[in-house]
Amino acid sequence: MQVHVDSKKCQGHNRCYALAPEIFDVDDYGQATELNDGVVSVALEEKARLAVANCPEFAITIEE
Repeated sequence: MQVHVDSKKCQGHNRCYALAPEIFDVDDYGQATELNDGVVSVALEEKARLAVANCPEFAITIEE
């Protein structure tokens, strides 16, 4: 699984980071970015899906 944060949609709510700091990081302006080039381990897939479901801007996508 791989996640991607669309920087044009991200408004800096940081819900993804709060839910899955192993997958996401935020910059000095509060914009989210994906860690590890967006690659998500099997153990963290549920957290990635939770982050996607909680993004109010629909800025995160998953590729299976």
